[in-house]
Amino acid sequence: MLDNTQVERLEAEAVNSAKVRQPMYAARKKIFPKRASGSFRRFKWLAMAVTLGIYYLTPWLRWDRGPFAPDQAVLLDVANRRFYFFFIEIWPQEFYYVAGLLVMAGVGLFLVTSTVGRAWCGYTCPQTVWVDLFLVVERAIEGDRNARMKLDAGPWTARKLALRISKHAIWLIIGAATGGAWIFYFADAPTLLVELFTGTAAPVAYITVAVLTATTYTFGGLMREQVCTYMCPWPRIQAAMLDESSLTVTYNDWRGEPRTRHTKKLQAAGQSVGDCVDCNACVAVCPMGIDIRDGQQLECITCALCIDACDGVMDKLGKERGLISYATLSDYNANMMLATAGGACSVDPSLVRTDDGLFSDRVAHFHVRKIFRPRTYVYMAMWSLIGLGLLFSLLTRDRLEINVLHDRNPQFVTLSDGSIRNGYTVKLLNMIPEPRTIVVSIGGLPGAEMSIVGVDLPADRSFAIRVEPDRLKMLKVFVRLPADQIHGAAQTFTLRVEDKASFESNQYTATFNAPEIAR
Repeated sequence: MLDNTQVERLEAEAVNSAKVRQPMYAARKKIFPKRASGSFRRFKWLAMAVTLGIYYLTPWLRWDRGPFAPDQAVLLDVANRRFYFFFIEIWPQEFYYVAGLLVMAGVGLFLVTSTVGRAWCGYTCPQTVWVDLFLVVERAIEGDRNARMKLDAGPWTARKLALRISKHAIWLIIGAATGGAWIFYFADAPTLLVELFTGTAAPVAYITVAVLTATTYTFGGLMREQVCTYMCPWPRIQAAMLDESSLTVTYNDWRGEPRTRHTKKLQAAGQSVGDCVDCNACVAVCPMGIDIRDGQQLECITCALCIDACDGVMDKLGKERGLISYATLSDYNANMMLATAGGACSVDPSLVRTDDGLFSDRVAHFHVRKIFRPRTYVYMAMWSLIGLGLLFSLLTRDRLEINVLHDRNPQFVTLSDGSIRNGYTVKLLNMIPEPRTIVVSIGGLPGAEMSIVGVDLPADRSFAIRVEPDRLKMLKVFVRLPADQIHGAAQTFTLRVEDKASFESNQYTATFNAPEIAR
């Protein structure tokens, strides 16, 4: 078991240290995060693998929709104005489904933030994931923290130039792969890949790849933490989402203060000392370059790497883990009251321990039930209701639609036999990837008959029309009503469409206009 003085003290200073606060929008101070190891770091590896895997591999998944529809599982077909997601097909007029998913994502973000803080930022935000990926490349080429700092401070040599060129070249390749993966969501991925490398793809494809390559390289490789600090609005919004029962990464100064590297010497002198040995390990691993011991800060993305670093030091010292931990404000305040004797003195770690050195039974510890509170249930209920509503609407939506537009000029025509004829533009919408025979018929308006331009059949009250798969068919329809059946200047009737094979039907209520004199 190591002594406090045997733990290496890393020379790391927080970029926004409470002792020396930087002015807002100060020049960037380079951060060289040390590689961390522990459960949270492993979880971040898993999150990075899953999120990057989903992003890069999804366009290559196939889904059989039959011979009349694309077989790419996820496809935003801009040319044909369709969005395909496995077995779901969204038409432009159904964009409210996408809007509903965005609302669900927002409510879900509120739910996650109110319970476990900025977990989105720390584990699954694209900026965090790509910065992690870029750091993997940087460490593999230039080494860990000390090696990178030494390289950065040293003169330009052939070795340094070769390392920097290699690193930035790989970053650019990652950026190009990011842009390339994005455009594959908008066209058939295998076909577009061939077109990209043969120079036959549309110019917008190359422009998109170039823009996303530049932004990924700049944000993930060059700006890094500045994107989170200055550009992202979420750190400023999250405060409204948190309360005293929200989990956040917390330095438990009720057991860590006063911090010192000379524990035995001070204890021999009868002074109270905390568990923190001021090794700066938590600062060295922080990708944002902050010191969590200064309290909650806008820059903290709650990635919990400082927890892994501190737990590793506590293990070496033979002390309990959790000096830095996920904790709620209510638990922290309760423990601070205990450590300060109700606020009567400064922090005295001996007040939270028993004579045998164990934590007192009065020390508050986190339990998962603490995050389940009315606020959590409200967010969960909102999220679930929106999801169920979308699902119900999706399962019960019509796949056959009709829309009717009455001719404006003229609104009616009087024929030689005295009958009145009205013209309509009828739109039949077949929203499945299969051809269908649709029966169009008149409902109401006794004595009326219709004829369809391009259909070489005598006038009748119904016609069978073949509609191509996943297409809109426009018909020019004339409805004729004998003079003795006209009972007013405007009479309503229905145009009904029905698929006899699937028994799916729909109808539209239209108006038949006639001259006043005909009444």
